[in-house]
Amino acid sequence: MTWLGPDEWNAVLLSLRVSFWATLVSLPLAIGVAVVLARSRMPGLQILNGLVHLPLILPPVVTGYLLLLTFGRRGPVGAFLAETFGIVFAFRWTGAALAAGIMAFPLMVRAIRLAVEAVDPKLEEAASTLGASRILVFLSVTLPLILPGVIAGAIVAFAKAMGEFGATITFVSNIPGETQTLPSAIYAFLQVPGGEGPAARLVIVSILIAMTALLASEWMARAVARRIRGS
Repeated sequence: MTWLGPDEWNAVLLSLRVSFWATLVSLPLAIGVAVVLARSRMPGLQILNGLVHLPLILPPVVTGYLLLLTFGRRGPVGAFLAETFGIVFAFRWTGAALAAGIMAFPLMVRAIRLAVEAVDPKLEEAASTLGASRILVFLSVTLPLILPGVIAGAIVAFAKAMGEFGATITFVSNIPGETQTLPSAIYAFLQVPGGEGPAARLVIVSILIAMTALLASEWMARAVARRIRGS
């Protein structure tokens, strides 16, 4: 991609970095939440479901502002992490990953939850009757069967994180080389004269990455499904 300038290339690399870590860190939690929503009958489950999907309902700017209040240097969680562990989210690329992960989390949970609900509970019950623990049942029975849904959810979440703008720019601003992701770079280029060219190139890159992610999701999910059926 020699036709991309240094600032454009930095935005692409930062977006890939942010999206990768946002997806990787949130995936285990998404699997756990999806299993709870699909299998548990505990009270207050609808409240948990509402909280999980809240980022899809709230304006992204509101989510970003809430993150700033909570994880900012003066926020309760942000101040504790900064003083105790030296971890800072506000106006850092790590904050961009946090915001992108939260915005993509509902899509990941939904895809995995649908996969869990498609698994026949009798298969899990049969493994339990043979003396397997819940963790072993999940690892040996449930997880292999829901793997296509996990892969699809992870890749869709990755693509969503790549396109996150409102929450990210509110929480970490638009600092070139530090927090300027693809969407915020496109926005910045469109605010200056002559920026239409770089913005158009980044739009093309965004479309290519999104389409590649979706095609990869379909291919990997089908490959895993064929392997499960053949085993």
